Amino acid sequence: MPRVFTSNQLLKGRYSEPGRVYLLTTVTEQRRPVFCDFHLGRLLVNQLRQAHDEGIVRSIAWVVMPDHCHWLLELRRKTLGELMCRFKSRSSVTVNQACQSSGRLWQKGYHDRAVRQEEDIKNIARYIIKKPIRAQLTTRIGDYPLWDACWF
Repeated sequence: MPRVFTSNQLLKGRYSEPGRVYLLTTVTEQRRPVFCDFHLGRLLVNQLRQAHDEGIVRSIAWVVMPDHCHWLLELRRKTLGELMCRFKSRSSVTVNQACQSSGRLWQKGYHDRAVRQEEDIKNIARYIIKKPIRAQLTTRIGDYPLWDACWF
């Protein structure tokens, strides 16, 4: 029988290393397509940029999809848990205020993957920003408004 992990068990062994590159993914509650609304997507983009501007991370690439977000970053300050708690909390407040609503914006937890030194970060960034094309939201990445990468 497959082993089922609780969210607390998933945190065991999670290690945050300043200077390390991570690929983070977080999903909206019940996979609601909240960010189909361009304005709400831009509010989330502002939160990604704020973490970068505050020096918590160096954002390498990100894309906001209708029901989730991918973020390739170099961790500078704080732990992954602190970063994601701050990001999810601030974005929830901002989006709920804009919608004049309340409640959960994000599912509990998030997926993180430490990028190994030998991996090609540019290829990972390209993979991330091409997600809207693979999801058939656009045919050209330049036409999709909710992404950025430090090389493009």
